Amino acid sequence: MAINNQIKNQHLLWRAAFGPMSENVKELKDVSQKDLWSLLIKTSSKKPQELNVASNAFDGLVKGIQDLGRLDKLTKEQKQNLRKQSVDDLKNLNLTWLSEMINSDAQLREKMSLFWHGHFACRVVNIYFQQQLLNVIRENALGNFGDLLREVSKSPAMLSFLNNQQNNKKHPNENFAREVMELFTMGRGNYTEQDIKEGARAYTGWGFNLKGEFVDRPFLHDTGKKNFLGKTGNFDGDDVIDIILEQKATAHFIAAKIYKYFVNENADEEKVKYLADRFYQSNYNIQQLMDDIFTSDWFYDKKNIGTRIKSPVELIVGIRRLLPMELERPETQLLFQRVLGQILFYPPNVAGWPGGKNWIDSSALMTRMRLPQTLTNSEDFAIRPKDDDDVMMGMEGVDKKQAKNIIHVTVDWQGVIKNFEDIQKNNLLNHINEIVLQTSSRIAGPVIENYLDKASREGFIKTAIVDLMSTPEYQLC
Repeated sequence: MAINNQIKNQHLLWRAAFGPMSENVKELKDVSQKDLWSLLIKTSSKKPQELNVASNAFDGLVKGIQDLGRLDKLTKEQKQNLRKQSVDDLKNLNLTWLSEMINSDAQLREKMSLFWHGHFACRVVNIYFQQQLLNVIRENALGNFGDLLREVSKSPAMLSFLNNQQNNKKHPNENFAREVMELFTMGRGNYTEQDIKEGARAYTGWGFNLKGEFVDRPFLHDTGKKNFLGKTGNFDGDDVIDIILEQKATAHFIAAKIYKYFVNENADEEKVKYLADRFYQSNYNIQQLMDDIFTSDWFYDKKNIGTRIKSPVELIVGIRRLLPMELERPETQLLFQRVLGQILFYPPNVAGWPGGKNWIDSSALMTRMRLPQTLTNSEDFAIRPKDDDDVMMGMEGVDKKQAKNIIHVTVDWQGVIKNFEDIQKNNLLNHINEIVLQTSSRIAGPVIENYLDKASREGFIKTAIVDLMSTPEYQLC
């Protein structure tokens, strides 16, 4: 069966963005994929506005630290206040970025930023460091991978997370060098343990000051010769990054990871090699790599459509894009993220979220399927997060009693219903099916019709959309 234009465009929007917006669903049946891709690039071409949510209270605490000149002069109470305020501000940053994903015209940039957020996974409870790293990622998300790698590597967030602040010539710390090669660039099997040791020596002295600025401390740097990936010299951290970028293994590792994230978890090695060669020849031009993917015929093959499990963030954002809504308490979205297993700025480890089938277990699937009903019907959300989950987001006190009656949502249904005003009644359910689901399988009319509100056309559309969103098929894009 041929794949129609609507499905192809929704496929592009789910992979290169966060799914269709209510106001443009109707237009997708006529626009070409080429024109839609050009629009996605155009709307993401401007430099993004920096996200800055650090509160005045946090600013005051940090300025106090800078005046003191040393963290160890802080009292226990000051340290506790600093951490608490930073946790509160991180929640705000989470919700601010989530709002950008939902509402920003720069959909491609924000989607690429979410990918890089998982690739350069970093978990530090410091609002300045985290928002600085996020802004670096958002600014470079579609630019040059070498520039992105270098800026991330010099960010206080990453230097702190991977312990390079403690890396000095007397006691080299290998953590930073190892993760840069294993997780950020080349992948296992393309370097030796000796390369890690030599790379760590090159990174000695890289750190940051109390103002959160990168500093290269020459008195801590090992100035001796290093033998790194077949080259010898008095290398520093920048030299090591240059040598890593010279390796074709780096281009292949990134191209393969991007293919698995944006196209199909089962990578086609021939296509990955083609993409990697082009990526390397372009000097790591990220936008060109994405252009090679999203303008190809094979991206729209049936095997690539409706086969990827949405991450929790993609699920939440996708629902909110198709169903415009106002949440009385936006912070409840943090609880959704936590229960579903993906809290922005709190990856499980330096490898990030594994994705794929790891998103789904019996508990998570039931919560995912219940989410559309919870949001659109302003239902109680009384599910308790796992007790053994150490990703607390400062919500240790949330239990069933506290979680009840916190979901109050207003959905702008009129904007949604307009998309179906020209559709005949006998074809209405089939058309809704096509817009809501990306899978080749469809929910049969007799199966779902028993649950629909048939008293009015408006009620029929509302219940059909929500019920289809509450199926296992909606978990796929």
